[in-house]
Amino acid sequence: MTTARASTPSDPPEPARAGTKGVPRAHREQQILDAAVEEFGRRGHAAASMAEIATRVGVTKPLLYTYFGSKDGLYAACVDDVGPRLLTAIEEAMAASGSGQEGLPHAVLTALFRALEGRRHAWFVLYDRTLRPGSEPWHAARRHRDAVDALAATGTAALLRAQGDDDALDADALKHLWTGTVGALIGWWIAHPELSAEDMSARCARLLAAVRVGA
Repeated sequence: MTTARASTPSDPPEPARAGTKGVPRAHREQQILDAAVEEFGRRGHAAASMAEIATRVGVTKPLLYTYFGSKDGLYAACVDDVGPRLLTAIEEAMAASGSGQEGLPHAVLTALFRALEGRRHAWFVLYDRTLRPGSEPWHAARRHRDAVDALAATGTAALLRAQGDDDALDADALKHLWTGTVGALIGWWIAHPELSAEDMSARCARLLAAVRVGA
């Protein structure tokens, strides 16, 4: 008869696996959030599947409801996880740039790429076009999106003022152009998984230089 080998003091502990007993609740919740961010970011709230999220983690679908209450509750937890990380990355990039406005766009892009490394779809959890206006998920996303957009407005207005442009409509138009550009670049990055955050930073430096030369 074959018997299991007894562990010895020198044996390393086996790593905890998703969906197994003994995984600390906080760790399991983060596993669920990571899987849900990808699912919501890929498919949008409307089409996202709770069953698919549970399968990705290796837990049962009822466990998701036990932890987060509902699909809307899980989505709200995702935006509360994603939003502060992105906000902090942008704030730190803006603070580090100081008065050097010319380098601000590249600094912010680099900070976002680094914050999104390993979870590139997170941006589209905040900017989810499938959310029903006025719904709980819509309000949850808007709260964080408004904070990110406010920083974008501050940065773009500062860029224009440095060029002697104080037109409020110019600033608002540039903010929308900037936010759309960031989303387009992140979408392009998702389509090119072989590129790292640093690859994207270098590429954007070249693109921004080309835009300045052509302006």
